[in-house]
Amino acid sequence: MEVVFLATDVARLFRKRFDTAARAYGVTGPQWRVLGNLKRRPGATQATLAADLDVEAITTGRMIDRLQKAGLVERRPDPADRRAWLLYLTPAGDELLQRLRGTVDEVMGEVLGGFAEGDVDQLIGLLTRLHGNMTTED
Repeated sequence: MEVVFLATDVARLFRKRFDTAARAYGVTGPQWRVLGNLKRRPGATQATLAADLDVEAITTGRMIDRLQKAGLVERRPDPADRRAWLLYLTPAGDELLQRLRGTVDEVMGEVLGGFAEGDVDQLIGLLTRLHGNMTTED
């Protein structure tokens, strides 16, 4: 059980750090995650994005509305489904994401301060194995 509590607390602390950093750029941490997800999966639908972020579709819709109003995301009609919209970063959204990338490097430098390179590699390896164990379908 200690691993579960520790992993949950570490994830919460990461989110808190990144949420604070995101506010300096005029976005929230969840909005940052939306932008990052759209960078990796351009053309995702709102439903797909909601599933990827593990939030309700209505929550995702509100975030997309705000990001679209800010000129960071655009909706395009899905040629295969008249009811669906495909989501893309705008050039301004892509530029913001690039600036946020520098923040990731700064935060990770602080968080991993004092860790030897081998320690970081071992941590990544262990977390990757843990992730694999939890995402393997039965």
